[in-house]
Amino acid sequence: MGYELKMRIWRGDQDGGELGDYTVEVSEGEVVLDAIHRVQATQAGDLAVRWNCKAGKCGSCSAEVNGRPALMCMTRLSDFDESETITVTPMRTFPVIRDLVTDVSFNYEKARELPSFAPPPRDADGKRRMAQIDVERGQEFRKCIECFLCQNTCHVVRDHEENKPAFAGPRFFLRYAELDMHPLDTHDRRSLAQGAAGIGMCNITKCCTEVCPEGIKITDNAIIPMKERVVDRKYDPLVWLGNKIGLRNKDDEGRAEV
Repeated sequence: MGYELKMRIWRGDQDGGELGDYTVEVSEGEVVLDAIHRVQATQAGDLAVRWNCKAGKCGSCSAEVNGRPALMCMTRLSDFDESETITVTPMRTFPVIRDLVTDVSFNYEKARELPSFAPPPRDADGKRRMAQIDVERGQEFRKCIECFLCQNTCHVVRDHEENKPAFAGPRFFLRYAELDMHPLDTHDRRSLAQGAAGIGMCNITKCCTEVCPEGIKITDNAIIPMKERVVDRKYDPLVWLGNKIGLRNKDDEGRAEV
């Protein structure tokens, strides 16, 4: 059963813009992206919107729906009252290209700063081995679809553009944690996470976890453990003493042997 949906959609580019009012026919079971496509097809053919799979797996249609960062293809119209006006705006943290499309290249720049997986030489039989518990621990992190909603909602960069050069953001803290927890990785990224990535600027408000469409517990399972690893390396008195008297820490010894 259909009804007339009232929408406000941001129209503009990097030089500015404004919200436009639209009324569009929608049907039961549809999502916000369906309504956007119908507006595009019937009233605003030049409306720019980024999308791909329409199944919540590509991360392309990220926007803000009534002020909340969300995937438009996963935001059901039934979650709103039929009389409610739905406002759709581009992600606020990133520069607008046009209408609902933003420039997310900041994230790819941060990805290039992160050292990639560096495994040790294979065992004598040509294989590498790791415990099943370690496989399962990293599985959650690999569910990330890079929608960058966590980056968008993080107030460290959302409200402070000047922090971007020194802050990688939750999506990449997730990646730092995934690699640092990997038993076969030989690269120590803890100093980098504290320095260039700026993990210390995160005050664990869990807003990134709240908007993650994959339900990844970014704060509890990645950021907090990574913070603890950074602190252990820098402030652990035994590590400090070992550095003072010229001893390597356990991690460095292990990496020197492989």
